[in-house]
Amino acid sequence: MSIKNLLAVTALMTGGAFISCGNSQKNSQQIEESEAAIVQAPAFNADSAYAYTAAQVQFGPRVPNTEAHRRCGDYLAAQLEKFGAKVYNQHADLVAYNGTILKSRNIIGAYQPENKKRVMLCAHWDSRPYADQDEKSNHQKPIDGANDGASGVGVLLEIARQIQQQAPQVGIDLIFFDSEDYGTPDFYEGTYKPDTWCLGSQYWGRIPHVPDYKARFGILLDMVGGKNATFYYEAFSKQTANNAMKKIWKMADHLGYSNYFIKEDGGQVTDDHVYVNQYRQIPCVDIIHYDTQSNTGFNPTWHTLDDSLENIDKSTLQAVGQTVMGVIYNEK
Repeated sequence: MSIKNLLAVTALMTGGAFISCGNSQKNSQQIEESEAAIVQAPAFNADSAYAYTAAQVQFGPRVPNTEAHRRCGDYLAAQLEKFGAKVYNQHADLVAYNGTILKSRNIIGAYQPENKKRVMLCAHWDSRPYADQDEKSNHQKPIDGANDGASGVGVLLEIARQIQQQAPQVGIDLIFFDSEDYGTPDFYEGTYKPDTWCLGSQYWGRIPHVPDYKARFGILLDMVGGKNATFYYEAFSKQTANNAMKKIWKMADHLGYSNYFIKEDGGQVTDDHVYVNQYRQIPCVDIIHYDTQSNTGFNPTWHTLDDSLENIDKSTLQAVGQTVMGVIYNEK
């Protein structure tokens, strides 16, 4: 993914909510009843999510056209099948920024495929072929992508395991997008081409795994395992999926994770959620680590060789995983 705007545009809010003194007791009661009605989701297991993250990293960098990539793809499809999902493998030859043909594979696990009420959860599973945010001598080296790639998939695999044991009331689609991180590197001197990131989600958006695919909303997990991670309102998500975004951050607050999910505006990011919305008109929220102290807006390990398993924090995986589960188990 790439970040487009480090400074979020603050919307001017007109109007407001007015509550009369005479209705204060009634409104307070309604709020309490609403809070009491929240369904407690199954307990997310961060140790399990960490193990799934580690398993991906152990294959090596999951760069398209490599043996590590092929083997990891087989592993992910097998895990989804093991956890009771109907698995779709979407193979495609996608063209990278430099003309390289990428043997790509989107992997989809569907639960209750007959259920018309659906929510999609997604992450990318490939890793960056270039450590182009590292020192120059490392630019041509692929990264492990423990956080940027494996962490989101690790969280979703644990959610898949939980769904097999106790299904929510809505159908769930877990989508692992490929070829997200093969975008134009900073050092490239060739002709600029638009839309070189997120190739797998662009393909899926044009040709979904089932015809005329629809979902109420989607949640994209990207870099959700870093130490001291913070997740702000991503600008495109706020613009196109504001209701779903508020639902997620409210759940995080309810569960005690407001130190991770910050109710403030962050930057605008070119990520898979953009193409999910652009091609399928599905509102999709990007839960992505945003660092206000960084020049890039991303965490310090982003697109460097330091994006390794040693920098994955189980507490962050727990906060994200339990929040997402809280959201989907409260959908009716």
